[in-house]
Amino acid sequence: MPQDPTERRVTVTGAPRRSLPHARLRSRGRYPQASGSYRPRTEIDEQTTLGHTYVRSLMRSQLRVALTVFAVLVLLVGPLPLVFAAMPDGATLEWAVLGFCVYPPLVLLARWYVRRAERNEKDFVRLVEDR
Repeated sequence: MPQDPTERRVTVTGAPRRSLPHARLRSRGRYPQASGSYRPRTEIDEQTTLGHTYVRSLMRSQLRVALTVFAVLVLLVGPLPLVFAAMPDGATLEWAVLGFCVYPPLVLLARWYVRRAERNEKDFVRLVEDR
């Protein structure tokens, strides 16, 4: 049975969706409707192929950042057992390596990750809002 293209997709399983702020603004007429005008937010809301592409691009950029952080983490923490095996027996030296050589780069890496992820989200919102 063919579907009417004007019908909106409805989530059948799960909890009902809450009203989103952009949906309220659209209902007040602040955003132009999809008829005749191109809106990425409408494409995303209606789950079209183009909207899916926008969301996948955000997911790919977030995945790229996460994999970069994971690779740096593996390079930073991975060789630690070899470093500790090469050191003479001294617990204070091992704690010094962990506290001063590993922990600060981990904090910096975490800060970079959060900032980069937030920047990706801001870029995505700007892309969706500006069009």
